[in-house]
Amino acid sequence: MLTHSLTARIHSFQSLGTVDGPGVRAVIFMQGCPLRCVCCHNPDTWDPKGGTPVTVDELLGRIERCRKYFGKHGGVTVSGGEPLLQAEFITALFTALRARGIHTALDTSGCILNDTTKALLRVTDLVLLDYKYTNAEDYRRYTGMEQATADRFLSYLQEQNIPTWLRYVYIPTLNDNDTSLTRLCAVKDAHRCVEKVELLPFRRLCIEKYDRMGIPFPLRDTPEPPPAEIDALKQKFPQLQ
Repeated sequence: MLTHSLTARIHSFQSLGTVDGPGVRAVIFMQGCPLRCVCCHNPDTWDPKGGTPVTVDELLGRIERCRKYFGKHGGVTVSGGEPLLQAEFITALFTALRARGIHTALDTSGCILNDTTKALLRVTDLVLLDYKYTNAEDYRRYTGMEQATADRFLSYLQEQNIPTWLRYVYIPTLNDNDTSLTRLCAVKDAHRCVEKVELLPFRRLCIEKYDRMGIPFPLRDTPEPPPAEIDALKQKFPQLQ
């Protein structure tokens, strides 16, 4: 039974986020992730035993304190880490948020699709699906996840007509070629549930975090794409915003 006394482990809570879904949002970063993406900015979220334990009621209290800033289009986004690892907890949280009329968004890799995650999706208003590469080899090599798993998750979102944004981290030398971007546009065009694609430039702001944790950052020497390059791509591929 879902109760507000359920406990989960979170990495952090951001009260006024503006880049993780529409409007101004409270963003909850869950602890634990089974993937090892080479571009990951948050290696400190990997350990499912890390972070801070919280209850649904504790989070609801924090959300209510910043609710006045949400406006018409804002709400709550749960990110990670990988939130699907704690899907039952988030289902309880989203159920309570819906009862309060607060918009819910789930930022996920789509790495798990089972009855528990399907129950979560039934109370999710928007899915931010991190679609990382456009071919199976790169997906497996650079994330540790199968592309078919992400595609299966996206197909379910399509079947259930759940509004979806695709999020694609644009990484020079890995997935920055026209072939990959053309395939990405084709994925969007094939799924009517996808409202837009967010092209997110790769950043190296996380290097200090990796150094502090004693973990090598695989893309330490990879250049960041300049803003002009991203702007040009959005002109060339209008589906990418």
